Amino acid sequence: MTITPERIAIVGAHGKIARLLIPDLISQGHEVVALARRDEQLEYLATLGAIPRRLDIEKAGEDDFAAAFGRSDAVVFAAGGGPDGDIERKRTVDLEGSLKSIAGAHTSGAHRFVQISAMGVDNPVPEDAGEVWSAYVAAKRDADAALRASNLAWTIIRPGGLTDEDGTGLVRLDSTVDRGTVPRADVAAVIGAVLRLPQSAGHQWELVSGASPVDEAVRDATQG
Repeated sequence: MTITPERIAIVGAHGKIARLLIPDLISQGHEVVALARRDEQLEYLATLGAIPRRLDIEKAGEDDFAAAFGRSDAVVFAAGGGPDGDIERKRTVDLEGSLKSIAGAHTSGAHRFVQISAMGVDNPVPEDAGEVWSAYVAAKRDADAALRASNLAWTIIRPGGLTDEDGTGLVRLDSTVDRGTVPRADVAAVIGAVLRLPQSAGHQWELVSGASPVDEAVRDATQG
């Protein structure tokens, strides 16, 4: 049976979405284990009220991930190789980081797993997309497939184009939606709502700005 987690580990906790998510989770009474690799990142995450814990996604092994998760009930995979042109990091961070997180969750007993992916990664990549974008899409696609094949209580969120605008609290969430954008703050709000609703496990949704309040959108999507 899936229950609402009390301690949540976030991989890639210094990323923009994760930094917005952490205060929301803490305000809801969760303990947050914030995983990052640099001292200044860990120091900042501590100021948010999280429990900072060092983890280098690319260098760490599966056992290191499990040790970092500790007694966490849930894992949020919020890491990404970034918008640079480094093709290799799309594999070592976006794919292998996810695979090691999944394995670490199994080992540590963190049964709940929420993954931030990207819209449309199951679709064919246009021939003119370029090697970096193709590598990114392949990494996200394969990471999602691995999570779906696991026996974890997984949810996959696939947002559209991300913006740094203030969140509106209004979204559209469904198995497929028309392309659009969404503030990172609203992505964070959706993840928080997903973690509060056990029925959201076993679902994969695309996410853009819309007209439905976040909690309502998540509840409706679980029934769709």
